[in-house]
Order: sequence, then C-alpha cells, then structure tokens
Amino acid sequence: MIRLKDVEMEYDNGTKAIQGITLTIEDGEFVFLVGPSGSGKSTIIKLLTGEVEPCAGRIMINGFSVSNISEKQIPLMRRTLGVIFQDFRLIEKKTVYDNLDFVMRAVGASPKEIRKRIPYVLDLVGLAEKANSYPTELSGGEQQRVAIARALVNNPNTIIADEPTGNLDPERSLELMSLLVKINQLGTTVVVVTHEKDLVDRFGKRVVTIDSGHVINDSVGGYVGGHIHGEA
Repeated sequence: MIRLKDVEMEYDNGTKAIQGITLTIEDGEFVFLVGPSGSGKSTIIKLLTGEVEPCAGRIMINGFSVSNISEKQIPLMRRTLGVIFQDFRLIEKKTVYDNLDFVMRAVGASPKEIRKRIPYVLDLVGLAEKANSYPTELSGGEQQRVAIARALVNNPNTIIADEPTGNLDPERSLELMSLLVKINQLGTTVVVVTHEKDLVDRFGKRVVTIDSGHVINDSVGGYVGGHIHGEA
C-alpha cells in the first residue's frame, strides 16, 4: 500500500511542487497519475522512490515510513519497488540476461534464484528469445520491455512507471500498457505517470489528476476535461 498524508514539498529555489496531498493506493490497484507539465507528477515519483524527502506530511510505502526511514532501511524499501523510466537506462555493454542478472545480484539473490527468475520474467514480457541480445540490437519497444523485466525481476510489490511510453509510437505504447495491465492482473500494484490521454481513456482505470501540486480529481475512467492543457 502507498499512502500520502498531508504531504508538502518545496524545493530550495522556492518552488512549491506538492501542496498538502493526501492519497492512498491499495495493494493490487492500477493507477494512472496525470496532469500538466510542472503539476507535481515527477516530484511524487521522487518522493515515492526516496529520491527526495517531503517537507511536511507522511509517506508510507509497503510498510515503510519514508518520512523517518533509516539509511539501512532505504535499500529494503526500494526492493519493494520496481521503477520504469522513459529513457530505459539499460547497460549497453551487457546482454539482456546480464542486465537482469546485475539487478538481482545487487540485492543478494542466489545464483539458483537468478537462473530460475530471469527466464520467467523474460517470457512474461515476451522476450524469451532475446536473452543473449544487446540493447543496441533491440527496437525501442523491446528495450522498454527489458526495462519492465528489470523492474519486475526482484518481484516487487509495486511498479512505478514514469512516462514509460514517451519514446514509443502509438502501437508500441498500447502493447506496453497492455503488458503493464497483465502484470497488474498477476497481483502487482502499478502506478503509471503519463500524459497520453488516449491510452488513459482506453483502459478505464483509476485516474488521479494533479495540478499545481494538488489532487484535483480522483476517479475511474479517463482524463477530466479541461485539465490536460500544457501537456507535451
């Protein structure tokens, strides 16, 4: 479960990015986080991953209190999260298999766990045949699938996807979002930050709309009319 209670975030330059947001995402939910550029979406992602700390309020993520977490607990909290970035962030000199192996070794997984888990995850994202390929040999859509596999490989409770379709064409974007829905149906909580109105409308999931650091709408369905101006 993710819970934000009266969360505020102001940057050193005086920008008030988040202004008193209260939000709960239950285990197993699929949630789109939408809003104009500069609305606070990226700051929420940074708060959820522990990249920045809130100035006020409380954040609970999968049993961890982000507001007063110890240095020792941060890696444990991050293991409950799988993060997918727009720019893939794959290691180009490593094969697909080795990219995933690297992430599993980083959290102390055993060789036996690694040998069992990686083929399963690659099969789940439709890349079983690409285990020995290098990222530069893959299409953009395939690279993003590797990024999803990397986020999944340590079996996190929650996947956070930050504009995961930003570099993909509409057809690949639809495929990718369908894959995230499939992963959610297997029990993983999924939070997707996006500005792609057509995708959001198509899937009929819960949509939380952020504007000027506030939650202005939280409902099931699509974008709220009139609140998507300013999107790239």
